[in-house]
Amino acid sequence: MQKCDVIVVGSGNAALCAGISALEHGARVLIVEKATFEEMGGNSRYTAGAMRFAYDSNEDLLPLLKDPNDERIAITDFGSYPKEKFLADLKHFNEGEPITELQQFLVDESLPALQWLATHHIKFAPIYSRQSFMKDGKYIFWGGLTLEAEGEGNGLVMDELKRFQDLGGTILYDCAATEIVTDKGKIVGLTCHYQGQDAFFETPSVILGCGGFEANKELRIRYLGDKWGDAKVRGTRHNLGHGLTMATQLGAALNGYFGGCHATPMDRYMPEYGNLNIPHIERKHYRKISYLFGVMLNANGERFVDEGADFRNYTYAQFGKAVLEQPLSIAWQIFDAKVWHLLYGEYKTSDASFVEANTLEELVAQLTDVNPQQALETLRNYNAAVRQDKPFDPTIKDGRCTEGLTLNKTNWANVLDTPPFRAYPVTGGITFTYGGLKVNQRGEVLNTEGVPIAGLFACGEMVGGVFFHGYPGGSGLTSGTIFGRYAGQSAAQFCSLI
Repeated sequence: MQKCDVIVVGSGNAALCAGISALEHGARVLIVEKATFEEMGGNSRYTAGAMRFAYDSNEDLLPLLKDPNDERIAITDFGSYPKEKFLADLKHFNEGEPITELQQFLVDESLPALQWLATHHIKFAPIYSRQSFMKDGKYIFWGGLTLEAEGEGNGLVMDELKRFQDLGGTILYDCAATEIVTDKGKIVGLTCHYQGQDAFFETPSVILGCGGFEANKELRIRYLGDKWGDAKVRGTRHNLGHGLTMATQLGAALNGYFGGCHATPMDRYMPEYGNLNIPHIERKHYRKISYLFGVMLNANGERFVDEGADFRNYTYAQFGKAVLEQPLSIAWQIFDAKVWHLLYGEYKTSDASFVEANTLEELVAQLTDVNPQQALETLRNYNAAVRQDKPFDPTIKDGRCTEGLTLNKTNWANVLDTPPFRAYPVTGGITFTYGGLKVNQRGEVLNTEGVPIAGLFACGEMVGGVFFHGYPGGSGLTSGTIFGRYAGQSAAQFCSLI
């Protein structure tokens, strides 16, 4: 192969943004991807494509829309999501620790990141189906999450791939990076296993955008705990943590919270890994995140989280972990008929697992691996504790709560009294890990002394120190875009100076 200026390892959103950015700054760029074309794109292709960013009003959003003439826009109130709110949402998951430099950078660069994507013909659509409710004749958005890529994560990756190739970038599939090669302390190339053979690619700079270690059972157990060995993997089977290994072999420092990860309640009977062979619109069906409109019971027949603590954007990544830590790593989500219309489409597909009955007694009898006596007592106590003097309103944290329980529900509490009743079996599905490499705002990887390793950059899930004990939904793709953009720019500038 001819020498290239920059090699990007990985082909998800962060890696593709890095490649696009390096190209627009004049570099010759090669992407190497371990997977075949059919499985390329990392975890990004499994996402819903939503991106969280700070904005002040509808005016900030209109230039980002693929169809600004959508007739619904005129009756839509996107509200605002100022930087202060984004920072507060991140800090909420820091467990008392202050906002980090990288978190501040994420917030400050969030709107510019989407504006940058728009300059590359990658635009978005309002998330009417999941992030808005109709109220008083208007679409009211909630939770600070408003826009998604057309075609969700799969569409985002394919649009970015097209842009990368249109700008002159090259991508090789079935090409697994194995070692970053140095000579006298300088990066000189990358060895790969390419289509069954060893290969060497000459380059002075490498950008690692190849994901965390969520698909590596051994590393999950080491860092997250024994129960995580049995976790379902929501996304790609290829994120085994090898990028971390290659970087630490060069003296890179680790950073962030290795005991934390993004995990989501998932259908108990989903496959062990994500499945790209089904249409992207069906891929998210294993997810079960409308729990805030019902209750969740563990195998002991007890509630174990406050289902109404906040909007699902701020709880689903924690509740997936909470489910996995329950006995047998399972739970049941229970709803009555009056909230069915509020449940996401993932509950209504032909392959969704559930049981149904006309009484709570009959329903509980069908819950496998659950203490039926305790389950029925829990549901009866819950029903008796619901305050009915506050109106139910899914567009706000309505304060409709329970009183007198050991674990109260603080919002959206409704008596389970309208048959038929349904219960959905769930487990915890891991999405991505939080611990990663120590990286600065330029995307440069730092060594254990805090000094940049010349020619080595990282982005996406490879970056540690952005998320800790939780995750406001949609921040991951935004973080990947930002650090990919700056890693690509920095790598191109590095090459221009040597």
